[in-house]
Amino acid sequence: MVPQKTAQKPRVLVVDDEENIRYLVGSALQLDGFDTLSVETGTEAIDAVAGFNPDVIVLDIMLPDIDGFNVLQRIRDRGCLVPVIFLTARDSTEDRVRGLTTGGADYQVKPFAVAELVARVRLRLEQNGSGAPARTFRVADLELDPEAHRVTRGGAVISLSPTEYKLLHYLLVNSGRVLTRMQILDHVWAYDFDGDSSIVDTYVSYLRRKVDSKEPKLIHTVRGVGFALRVDP
Repeated sequence: MVPQKTAQKPRVLVVDDEENIRYLVGSALQLDGFDTLSVETGTEAIDAVAGFNPDVIVLDIMLPDIDGFNVLQRIRDRGCLVPVIFLTARDSTEDRVRGLTTGGADYQVKPFAVAELVARVRLRLEQNGSGAPARTFRVADLELDPEAHRVTRGGAVISLSPTEYKLLHYLLVNSGRVLTRMQILDHVWAYDFDGDSSIVDTYVSYLRRKVDSKEPKLIHTVRGVGFALRVDP
Protein backbone atom coordinates (compact mmCIF):
# COMPACT_ATOMS: atom_id res chain seq x y z
CA MET A 1 0.00 0.00 0.00
CA VAL A 2 1.39 3.40 -0.97
CA PRO A 3 1.73 5.70 2.07
CA GLN A 4 -0.08 9.03 2.19
CA LYS A 5 1.88 11.99 0.88
CA THR A 6 3.47 14.21 3.53
CA ALA A 7 3.11 17.78 2.36
CA GLN A 8 6.14 19.24 4.11
CA LYS A 9 8.57 16.49 3.23
CA PRO A 10 10.19 15.84 -0.17
CA ARG A 11 9.50 12.29 -1.33
CA VAL A 12 12.13 9.78 -2.50
CA LEU A 13 11.33 6.47 -4.19
CA VAL A 14 14.07 3.87 -3.54
CA VAL A 15 14.19 0.97 -6.02
CA ASP A 16 16.57 -1.90 -5.22
CA ASP A 17 16.20 -5.67 -5.06
CA GLU A 18 18.54 -5.92 -2.03
CA GLU A 19 16.56 -5.58 1.20
CA ASN A 20 19.54 -4.30 3.20
CA ILE A 21 20.19 -1.55 0.64
CA ARG A 22 16.54 -0.48 0.69
CA TYR A 23 16.58 -0.36 4.50
CA LEU A 24 19.91 1.47 4.70
CA VAL A 25 19.06 4.12 2.10
CA GLY A 26 15.47 4.55 3.26
CA SER A 27 16.47 4.96 6.90
CA ALA A 28 19.22 7.48 6.11
CA LEU A 29 16.87 9.56 3.97
CA GLN A 30 14.15 9.51 6.63
CA LEU A 31 16.62 10.67 9.26
CA ASP A 32 17.55 13.54 6.94
CA GLY A 33 13.91 14.65 6.70
CA PHE A 34 12.64 12.86 3.59
CA ASP A 35 9.50 10.80 3.10
CA THR A 36 10.47 7.50 1.45
CA LEU A 37 8.92 4.50 -0.25
CA SER A 38 11.05 1.43 -1.04
CA VAL A 39 10.24 -1.21 -3.67
CA GLU A 40 12.25 -4.11 -5.08
CA THR A 41 11.17 -4.51 -8.71
CA GLY A 42 10.91 -2.37 -11.79
CA THR A 43 7.21 -3.07 -12.15
CA GLU A 44 6.56 -1.90 -8.58
CA ALA A 45 8.60 1.23 -9.27
CA ILE A 46 6.56 2.13 -12.34
CA ASP A 47 3.31 1.61 -10.42
CA ALA A 48 4.60 3.59 -7.41
CA VAL A 49 5.49 6.66 -9.46
CA ALA A 50 1.84 7.56 -9.99
CA GLY A 51 0.67 6.81 -6.45
CA PHE A 52 3.63 8.08 -4.43
CA ASN A 53 4.49 11.03 -6.71
CA PRO A 54 8.20 11.13 -5.80
CA ASP A 55 10.40 14.21 -6.08
CA VAL A 56 13.46 12.07 -6.83
CA ILE A 57 14.06 8.38 -7.56
CA VAL A 58 17.05 6.29 -6.45
CA LEU A 59 17.13 3.45 -8.97
CA ASP A 60 19.17 0.25 -9.21
CA ILE A 61 19.93 -1.02 -12.70
CA MET A 62 20.01 -4.78 -12.05
CA LEU A 63 16.43 -5.51 -11.01
CA PRO A 64 14.78 -8.96 -11.12
CA ASP A 65 12.21 -8.11 -13.80
CA ILE A 66 12.93 -4.91 -15.77
CA ASP A 67 16.36 -3.30 -15.75
CA GLY A 68 16.72 0.25 -14.45
CA PHE A 69 17.35 1.73 -17.90
CA ASN A 70 13.98 0.42 -19.12
CA VAL A 71 12.26 1.58 -15.92
CA LEU A 72 13.57 5.08 -16.57
CA GLN A 73 12.38 4.98 -20.19
CA ARG A 74 8.89 3.81 -19.18
CA ILE A 75 8.37 6.44 -16.49
CA ARG A 76 9.65 9.14 -18.84
CA ASP A 77 7.16 7.92 -21.47
CA ARG A 78 4.44 8.40 -18.85
CA GLY A 79 5.49 12.00 -18.28
CA CYS A 80 7.50 11.59 -15.06
CA LEU A 81 10.39 14.06 -15.29
CA VAL A 82 11.74 13.91 -11.71
CA PRO A 83 15.50 13.42 -11.23
CA VAL A 84 16.70 9.80 -11.23
CA ILE A 85 19.89 8.77 -9.46
CA PHE A 86 21.20 5.41 -10.58
CA LEU A 87 22.59 3.35 -7.66
CA THR A 88 24.32 0.29 -9.04
CA ALA A 89 27.28 -2.07 -8.94
CA ARG A 90 27.74 -1.60 -12.69
CA ASP A 91 30.69 0.76 -12.93
CA SER A 92 31.76 0.58 -16.57
CA THR A 93 32.13 3.79 -18.54
CA GLU A 94 29.57 2.48 -21.03
CA ASP A 95 26.95 2.05 -18.30
CA ARG A 96 27.71 5.46 -16.78
CA VAL A 97 27.40 7.17 -20.15
CA ARG A 98 24.18 5.29 -20.94
CA GLY A 99 22.70 6.23 -17.57
CA LEU A 100 23.54 9.91 -17.94
CA THR A 101 22.56 10.22 -21.60
CA THR A 102 19.20 8.42 -21.34
CA GLY A 103 17.77 10.79 -18.76
CA GLY A 104 19.52 9.95 -15.51
CA ALA A 105 20.50 12.93 -13.37
CA ASP A 106 23.31 11.18 -11.48
CA TYR A 107 25.15 7.85 -11.25
CA GLN A 108 26.36 6.41 -7.91
CA VAL A 109 28.40 3.19 -7.89
CA LYS A 110 28.16 0.54 -5.16
CA PRO A 111 29.73 0.24 -2.63
CA PHE A 112 28.81 3.78 -1.66
CA ALA A 113 28.87 6.19 1.26
CA VAL A 114 25.32 6.73 2.53
CA ALA A 115 26.06 10.34 3.47
CA GLU A 116 27.20 11.05 -0.10
CA LEU A 117 24.05 9.53 -1.58
CA VAL A 118 21.86 11.63 0.74
CA ALA A 119 23.83 14.72 -0.30
CA ARG A 120 23.30 13.84 -3.98
CA VAL A 121 19.56 13.45 -3.41
CA ARG A 122 19.36 16.86 -1.73
CA LEU A 123 21.42 18.48 -4.50
CA ARG A 124 19.14 17.07 -7.19
CA LEU A 125 16.08 18.36 -5.36
CA GLU A 126 17.60 21.82 -5.01
CA GLN A 127 18.63 21.91 -8.66
CA ASN A 128 15.18 20.71 -9.73
CA GLY A 129 13.48 23.36 -7.60
CA SER A 130 11.27 20.81 -5.85
CA GLY A 131 10.59 19.65 -2.36
CA ALA A 132 13.64 20.42 -0.28
CA PRO A 133 14.40 24.06 0.44
CA ALA A 134 17.86 25.10 -0.64
CA ARG A 135 20.03 25.50 2.42
CA THR A 136 22.92 27.88 2.76
CA PHE A 137 26.26 26.14 3.30
CA ARG A 138 28.77 27.67 5.72
CA VAL A 139 32.24 26.71 6.90
CA ALA A 140 34.06 29.33 8.97
CA ASP A 141 33.35 32.64 7.18
CA LEU A 142 32.83 30.97 3.78
CA GLU A 143 29.19 30.90 2.67
CA LEU A 144 27.44 29.53 -0.41
CA ASP A 145 23.80 30.46 -1.02
CA PRO A 146 22.30 28.15 -3.71
CA GLU A 147 19.15 30.24 -4.15
CA ALA A 148 21.11 33.42 -4.84
CA HIS A 149 23.90 31.42 -6.54
CA ARG A 150 26.32 33.54 -4.52
CA VAL A 151 29.57 32.74 -2.71
CA THR A 152 31.05 35.03 -0.06
CA ARG A 153 33.96 34.89 2.32
CA GLY A 154 34.05 37.31 5.21
CA GLY A 155 31.12 39.08 3.54
CA ALA A 156 33.04 39.73 0.30
CA VAL A 157 31.48 38.27 -2.86
CA ILE A 158 33.66 35.74 -4.73
CA SER A 159 33.18 35.35 -8.49
CA LEU A 160 33.43 31.73 -9.64
CA SER A 161 33.12 29.99 -12.99
CA PRO A 162 30.28 27.42 -13.29
CA THR A 163 32.72 24.53 -12.77
CA GLU A 164 34.41 26.22 -9.82
CA TYR A 165 31.00 26.85 -8.26
CA LYS A 166 29.92 23.23 -8.74
CA LEU A 167 33.20 21.99 -7.25
CA LEU A 168 32.88 24.27 -4.22
CA HIS A 169 29.25 23.27 -3.75
CA TYR A 170 30.23 19.59 -3.73
CA LEU A 171 33.04 20.20 -1.25
CA LEU A 172 30.72 22.19 1.04
CA VAL A 173 27.94 19.61 0.93
CA ASN A 174 30.54 17.08 2.07
CA SER A 175 32.43 19.42 4.42
CA GLY A 176 34.67 17.53 6.81
CA ARG A 177 34.77 14.45 4.55
CA VAL A 178 37.71 13.48 2.36
CA LEU A 179 36.62 13.16 -1.27
CA THR A 180 38.69 11.18 -3.74
CA ARG A 181 39.58 12.62 -7.11
CA MET A 182 37.37 10.03 -8.81
CA GLN A 183 34.39 10.98 -6.62
CA ILE A 184 34.90 14.60 -7.58
CA LEU A 185 35.27 13.74 -11.27
CA ASP A 186 32.13 11.62 -11.15
CA HIS A 187 30.06 14.36 -9.55
CA VAL A 188 31.42 17.61 -10.96
CA TRP A 189 32.23 16.47 -14.51
CA ALA A 190 29.78 13.51 -14.65
CA TYR A 191 31.96 11.41 -16.96
CA ASP A 192 35.38 9.77 -16.94
CA PHE A 193 38.64 11.37 -18.06
CA ASP A 194 40.21 8.00 -18.92
CA GLY A 195 41.78 7.86 -15.46
CA ASP A 196 43.35 11.30 -15.76
CA SER A 197 42.41 13.14 -12.57
CA SER A 198 44.73 16.11 -13.11
CA ILE A 199 41.74 18.27 -14.05
CA VAL A 200 40.60 18.02 -10.41
CA ASP A 201 43.94 19.33 -9.11
CA THR A 202 43.82 22.15 -11.65
CA TYR A 203 40.38 23.33 -10.55
CA VAL A 204 41.15 22.91 -6.86
CA SER A 205 44.13 25.21 -7.48
CA TYR A 206 41.84 27.76 -9.20
CA LEU A 207 39.40 27.56 -6.30
CA ARG A 208 42.10 27.99 -3.67
CA ARG A 209 43.30 31.23 -5.26
CA LYS A 210 39.81 32.69 -4.88
CA VAL A 211 38.51 31.06 -1.70
CA ASP A 212 41.66 30.54 0.35
CA SER A 213 43.30 33.94 -0.10
CA LYS A 214 42.90 34.51 3.66
CA GLU A 215 43.19 32.50 6.85
CA PRO A 216 42.10 29.99 7.90
CA LYS A 217 42.83 27.84 4.86
CA LEU A 218 39.79 25.67 4.19
CA ILE A 219 40.62 23.44 1.21
CA HIS A 220 43.06 20.74 2.29
CA THR A 221 44.93 18.08 0.32
CA VAL A 222 44.91 14.66 1.95
CA ARG A 223 48.00 13.02 0.53
CA GLY A 224 47.29 9.88 -1.47
CA VAL A 225 43.51 10.25 -1.09
CA GLY A 226 41.97 13.52 -2.28
CA PHE A 227 40.65 16.77 -0.87
CA ALA A 228 38.57 18.00 2.05
CA LEU A 229 36.99 21.33 2.93
CA ARG A 230 37.21 21.91 6.68
CA VAL A 231 38.63 24.08 9.42
CA ASP A 232 41.72 22.43 10.88
CA PRO A 233 42.64 23.13 14.51
